[in-house]
Amino acid sequence: MLTLLKGIQNRFPTVHIAAVSICGVILSITLLLLPSAEVSATKDTSLTTERPTQNAVQKELIEQSAERIHNDLVLNISGSESAFTPLVPAANKNTTQIKATLPTNNPTISTYETPDENWVSYTVQKNDNLTSLFLRAGLNATDVYNISQATLEGKELNQIYPGEALAFLIEGSVLKKLKYEVNPLRTIVIQLLGSDYVVNAIERTPDTHERYIEGVINNSLFVDAEHAGLSNNMIMRFAAIFGWDVDFSQGIRQGDRFRVIYNEQFLDGKKIKDGHIVAAQFVNNGETFTAIRYTDSDGSSRYYTPDGHSMRKAFLRMPVDFARISSGFNLSRKHPVLNRIRAHKGVDYAASTGTPIKASGDGKIIWKGTKGGYGRAIIIQHGSNITTLYAHMSKYNSKLQQGSRVKQGQVIGYVGKSGLATGPHLHYEFRVNGAHKNPMTVKFPQASPVAKRELVAFQAVSDQMQAQLETYSTIKYARAE
Repeated sequence: MLTLLKGIQNRFPTVHIAAVSICGVILSITLLLLPSAEVSATKDTSLTTERPTQNAVQKELIEQSAERIHNDLVLNISGSESAFTPLVPAANKNTTQIKATLPTNNPTISTYETPDENWVSYTVQKNDNLTSLFLRAGLNATDVYNISQATLEGKELNQIYPGEALAFLIEGSVLKKLKYEVNPLRTIVIQLLGSDYVVNAIERTPDTHERYIEGVINNSLFVDAEHAGLSNNMIMRFAAIFGWDVDFSQGIRQGDRFRVIYNEQFLDGKKIKDGHIVAAQFVNNGETFTAIRYTDSDGSSRYYTPDGHSMRKAFLRMPVDFARISSGFNLSRKHPVLNRIRAHKGVDYAASTGTPIKASGDGKIIWKGTKGGYGRAIIIQHGSNITTLYAHMSKYNSKLQQGSRVKQGQVIGYVGKSGLATGPHLHYEFRVNGAHKNPMTVKFPQASPVAKRELVAFQAVSDQMQAQLETYSTIKYARAE
């Protein structure tokens, strides 16, 4: 053996012999670390988190060994004096430094899509339908029928709107897949399996981040809240939560304060929309109103005071958002058109023509039509003894008729100046057992409080959110100083 090695050494340079020896080491390591046929079969039928991780580590070790050996060989061959030391995994020295990552599905590529697929997308235009889109994609009426039948039950393609897009995967004039992004979080994929099309919904979960904003009223809620960083949509939600207690058009004062904690939703690092307000507070003329969002064991979410009373009342104080009171409840007012003393048994809210008018409470429409000086009017019956009247409308919600049931906050019509009116406004009346009451001062009954079985859980949430409001505020002031 020694004679053979000496002969080889005489015939080949030392560095070449070293290279051959190292390759042998690598081959030995690879053979030792490769899983047996039995393990491979098991991995194919039942993947676990341990085997892929171990294999990934083994593979990375081998690749690192080969790379280091290659680099050292190049250095030695080029005349470097660096000592050649092959890397051999021992005593788990490198294993703890290697992060083995299991392969995961890219969230932007569904299980029904592969990177090499040739999708073609078509944007929905005005007056488009499935037939026109399919014709544009080079498909025929049979394809339209097949897709329509596949989505008949789920009605996934019943409503498509201009600006949306349908993506087609067509191979050899055959529609293999159709993709419709309903919104950033939900995509419908219709796939040809055998001779049938199968509908699948791909859902994505956004990342939720909590945000805190506070501010002081110097001009109006809209101006100052927007300046503080709230979106128009979030300002409207904030006003709706406190709308039963605070008149945001006439009742706020300079120096009033607001605080709000809400969620923002992100997808792939980009904000896609505002989430829910989880806690909010408004200080109005020295009186503090606090709202806590609580989801009960049935999955219903509502806003409550810190002690569990509903923020929602049976009736809205104002059926028009951010309108100006042009005439209050006055039993001895002089009528502006008739020019004589005539009781004003309601409240007038001045607003632009077309401003939405909302039902102030749940009920049933008992009158819809022209009613003398009221012009176009609607009367809603609430329970057995309360009615509300909405007059001088420019038009009605066309989906509502006499006898229709309405929910609180539902749009029933739009501000106008029909009947005896000098300008566009809503005349609103509130009657109890036929007697007129001042809508701005009448005491409204509250909605149901937190159920007794939920009180313990609610109180924990309430305490946490109140503490969080204070903590956020303290941190903000500390940073400001």
